[in-house]
Formats: sequence, C-alpha cells, structure tokens
Amino acid sequence: MKSNYLVLASALLISVATFAQKDQIKAAEKALKGGNSAEAATLLAGAEPLLAAAKPADKAQYFFVKGNILTDLADKKVETAKNLSDAAKAYQEVLAVEKESGKAKFTDDSKAAITAVKGKLVNVAIEQGTAKNFKEATVTLRLVYDLDPTDLEKLYYAASYAVSAQDYDTALAYYEELKTKNFSGEATLYYAKNVITDKEDFFSTKAERDQMLKLKTHTDSRDEIVPSKRGEIFKNIALILVQKDKVPEAKAALAEARLANPEDISIILTEADLYLKLDDFVTYKKLVNEILAKNPNDADLVYNLGVITSKSDAVEAEKYYKRAIEIKPDYVNAYLNLAILKLDGEKKIIAEMNKLGNTEKDNKRYAVLKKQREDVFSSAIPYLEKANELNPTNEEVATTLMNVYGALEMMDKKKALKAKMAAMAAAKK
Repeated sequence: MKSNYLVLASALLISVATFAQKDQIKAAEKALKGGNSAEAATLLAGAEPLLAAAKPADKAQYFFVKGNILTDLADKKVETAKNLSDAAKAYQEVLAVEKESGKAKFTDDSKAAITAVKGKLVNVAIEQGTAKNFKEATVTLRLVYDLDPTDLEKLYYAASYAVSAQDYDTALAYYEELKTKNFSGEATLYYAKNVITDKEDFFSTKAERDQMLKLKTHTDSRDEIVPSKRGEIFKNIALILVQKDKVPEAKAALAEARLANPEDISIILTEADLYLKLDDFVTYKKLVNEILAKNPNDADLVYNLGVITSKSDAVEAEKYYKRAIEIKPDYVNAYLNLAILKLDGEKKIIAEMNKLGNTEKDNKRYAVLKKQREDVFSSAIPYLEKANELNPTNEEVATTLMNVYGALEMMDKKKALKAKMAAMAAAKK
C-alpha cells in the first residue's frame, strides 16, 4: 500500500511539474508578444530544468519559443550573431524532436525560421566585413555554414574573411575543407526584369524565373555564369603555405592545383611568384613565358620578365621593357627601368677612366670614354623625360633626370625641372 502511495505521489509531482513548465512557456510567449523579450527569456529559463522529463510536444514548443525569443533579442541588436546562432540551434532542436515523435506542429515554421536566421547572419557578416571586422565576420559565416554544412559557399567566404584578418591557420583549414569536399562554386544565376519596379530580380532556379516570364510579370531574362573557384582555392592554399614558409608543401599544393586546373593562369602566376621569392629565376622565367604564350598582352608580366632578365642580360631586358611599353604606353616604371638600364653602362666606363694615367695615350682614351659616358646619359634622357611627363610627382624619376641634366651640363633644363618640383612641393603645403 505504501509503495502504491509513493508511485501515485511521484506521478502527481511529475504532473504538477508539467503544468508548471507549460505555464512558464505560456508566460514566456505572452511576454514575447508584449515586446519584452528579455523577460520572456528569464521566464523560459525557469522551464529548462524540467525539460528532460517533458513530453515531446512540450519540448518542441519550448525550443520553438526559445528560438523566437533569441531571434527577437538579435533583432534588437542584443548579441546579434550569438543570439541568431543560438536561435537557429533551437529551431533545429524542434525539427529533431518532432521528427522523432512523428508530430510536426512547429516543423514548417522552424524550417522557415532557420532560413530567415541564416539570411540575417549573412547580413551581419557583410556588415562586419564592411567595417573591416574580418575576424568577427569569419566567425559569423562559420556559424552559417555549421547550420547548413551543404552551404559550402559560406565556408568559402569565411575563408576569405580569415585571410583578410591575417588568420592564416583558420583560412588554411577552411580552404582544405573546401578542397576535400570538392567545392567549385560554379553556378548559373538567373535574372529577369520586374515589369512593375523596372529592376532586375534574382531567381534561385531557372524554372522559377521561366514561370514569372510566362506570367508576364518579368521580361528581359538573362543568365550569369559564375566560374569555378577551385583554382583560387588551390592558389590560396599555396599562398598561405608560402606565407608560413612551408615551401615544399606549397610546391606540392601548386603541382596538384596545376593538375586539377591546367588552364588556370592564376595558378601558374602563383607558382611563378613562389619561384621568384626563392630567387629561382630560370623556373620563374619559364613559367612567365608559359603564361605569356596564353596571354601575350599582360604588360605587368612582360615588365617583370624585364626586371628578372636585367640581372643577367641587359639586351634581352631592354626588349621586355619596350614590349611592356608597346602594350601599355603609360607604363612609368618601364620607362624608368629602361633609363636605369642605360645608365648602368656608366659604371664600366667610370671604372676604366679611374684607372687611366696622364700619358698622351691615356688622355686620348679618356676623351673617348668621356664621349661614351655622355652618350650613355643622352640615351637615358628620352625615357626619363617620358616618365617625368607621365608622372611629374615621382621624385625618383625627377631626381634621376636632374642628375643626368647636370652630368651633361644642361643647366637650363636642370634649373627648370628643379623649380617645377619646388612649386609642386609648395602647392602640397
């Protein structure tokens, strides 16, 4: 008899607890509807200790209300990212509970709420990125990805924000995950113009867009192809490894990237940049020429070849600089480097002049060398004057040109240029 009493008493306690829990959930809902989400959160917290013994229907309701409260707090700018993330987790609990119980009272609303929360989190991440809070943006987009691991695009942008935050360990981990999951990001985007707003609307599927065209609510459809991001992912992995001084790993990553994306010029560029950093000019030149075979009108690449070649072959370097100017006539650095290439010839002449004595033979040789030195300076003038014309505020160009004018005793031109530089300096003050 006593044991029956204890069972009955326990049942009554559970029943009372269940009623108390329901009352707290209802009170929390009422407070939320009244606009007091903070009070609602406090009331709902009182029901949490009883959750383990609650019925599935009550659990589902609890988590649904919790998600709504957290979303409202986020909308009020209270720990926005954290509350949105926790809200999505609460809605996911609803889905799990109702799936197990077979009853789906809050399922549809929870799915819609999760989609809305994801959109809000993305907007938060964009705001953080715009404000250059890249670390926070990385965390926020990772939260979005964790809510839906099929949405690899969010992980891709989280990795990009991590790079901007110089958090290379995190970026590398995310890029490696994208690589493992074979993410490409390749897609087709569907647009059409809204006849009412006269603005272009985006459609997630072609079928949806085509339906609107059929209903004549939209016109002027267009498709936009989003290219694969795989090459960029491989490239960024290699760049980060180089940044971390893991050269063998970077080489291996680039070799793998080339194999996977043989036509991607950006990968070859990254590989070339790696060998340039390693002072392996032979491999660098080979790779750059490979790129130029695909893209012969890249002025920067041609110019870089000139810079590298100038270390060993001045004649060949001059060809590259002149080719860069053909492609890009206002390439100031190409003109400047052409002038420097010409002026480098002075060193050998000066060295020989300093070795000469005062004999008649030496004096004749000195006169020849002096003329050669003047010719060197004269040959540099057209390039320096053009560079100065294109970029008159470049002090390096102006100073070099004034020195050349002085060496050739062209004092009028030197004084004029000096006065011009002084006037520009005064105008800045």
